[in-house]
Amino acid sequence: MQQISYLSSPIPDINLISGYYKEFAFQKHYHLDYHFGLIVNGQQQFNLKGQSYTCGPGDLVLMPPDELHDGQARFDEGYEVKVLAVSPHWLSRLKPNNHQGQLGFHSPIVQEPRLFRALLNTHLVLSNNKFCALARDSLPYESFEQLLGRYARGTERDRQPIGTKQLAQVRDYVMSYLDQPIRLGQLAALCDLSERQFHRLFKQATGMSPHAWLTRLRLEKSLSLVKAGKPAAQVALQTGFYDQAHFSRTFRSVYGISPSKIN
Repeated sequence: MQQISYLSSPIPDINLISGYYKEFAFQKHYHLDYHFGLIVNGQQQFNLKGQSYTCGPGDLVLMPPDELHDGQARFDEGYEVKVLAVSPHWLSRLKPNNHQGQLGFHSPIVQEPRLFRALLNTHLVLSNNKFCALARDSLPYESFEQLLGRYARGTERDRQPIGTKQLAQVRDYVMSYLDQPIRLGQLAALCDLSERQFHRLFKQATGMSPHAWLTRLRLEKSLSLVKAGKPAAQVALQTGFYDQAHFSRTFRSVYGISPSKIN
């Protein structure tokens, strides 16, 4: 049985996940935030950029935004993970001065016990309001500065047929009309392309079809609304799902937990 909790933290730009995953497998997806996964027990395997990775206890998984990947337990006993989901805006403020372009990492898996303990402690402190307020404010800076100082690298995205500025424009448009029906022609027009061209080039640039990408954006937004205490029916309406049942099924298939179980 899965045991999954999605939690807010005192820092609005940092959210927390505590999960034990056994049968549930994440299909190909991406995040809007940086996800830093701390494998506590068991082993996880995932595919990223055509390569397969395996991580186990003590491993730190670094997953930047917009990187298409999957994830599942390697063995029947499953795996336990603590995740710090950090907004790009917050993390970019800690970027070393000599790093240019988008913040990336040399490897998706880091094995460093001291850093692992620091980030695990950060997760623990942020998830428990009994800790000192100053510690809750300070620890994230300390632990993520360690991480970025050792393992971050500056990157420029490879040139894509649809550029990053166009993708950002499409995303801004979609987020503004998330509760409305969105047509392929509308998105293609933003990039001055035909529908056929846009569909082909968008998938080439992102690794996802426009429809799958839109569904993921809707789910990312719905997660934040559910965590804010909005009722599922209202969230479904706000994020453009057909009805509450459709929303709940899709949410559970992606996150492994129903919206009503989110803390």
